[in-house]
Amino acid sequence: MNSVSDFESLQKRIVRCRKCPRLVEWREQVAREKVRRFRDQDYWGKPVPAFGVQDAKFIVIGLAPAAHGGNRTGRMFTGDGSGDWLCEALYRYGFASQPVSLGIDDGLVLKNCLITAVARCVPPQNKLLADEIFNCRDYLKEELELACDKKVVLTLGRVAFQAFVRIWRESGMCPNGLDKKFLHGGEWFLPGRIYLLSSYHPSRQNTQTGKLTRSMFHGVFRRARAILDTQGE
Repeated sequence: MNSVSDFESLQKRIVRCRKCPRLVEWREQVAREKVRRFRDQDYWGKPVPAFGVQDAKFIVIGLAPAAHGGNRTGRMFTGDGSGDWLCEALYRYGFASQPVSLGIDDGLVLKNCLITAVARCVPPQNKLLADEIFNCRDYLKEELELACDKKVVLTLGRVAFQAFVRIWRESGMCPNGLDKKFLHGGEWFLPGRIYLLSSYHPSRQNTQTGKLTRSMFHGVFRRARAILDTQGE
């Protein structure tokens, strides 16, 4: 198989995954019980596959689907506040065809961008257990291996940052290890000629408290665009 068919096969395996009983129970409960504003909609209620193409140069790694965002719509960062922030930034800097991400049939097309996550199922209270991160890690690792054209990787939040660093260290690309600490606006040039960028996650808690402002968030995407433009995307 070629890398495209390998990538598509991987996404199908992700959607069928039932490795974590707690997450399976929760995602399906949320899909059954719904919330009032979405009570007439059919929820996805399964693991959420990556969104975009495997030959993208820009990869965004989040934490996990939102209960009534990705778990409802079946698409990463779609249908919730975090998705609004992310899509607006992607559009502003030329990585998306439109500034909104409402539903799987909204016409949104990513441009040279792949959105994925550490975990593919919504966790209770948005908190993953260590074994759940471990169970899902191979999916992210496989995606990163198949995304052979990647030039810039943006991690949203500490958990995504730590997951990527661990995968990269274990890949053998960093023989002396990779000892980096998470911070907003961090930037590292890694062996393998990959730029790693880090940002606070655009969660409601971070955006409503002002820990993450739009100016701060957009600055990270501005930098990603500048790197790719310099390399002749």
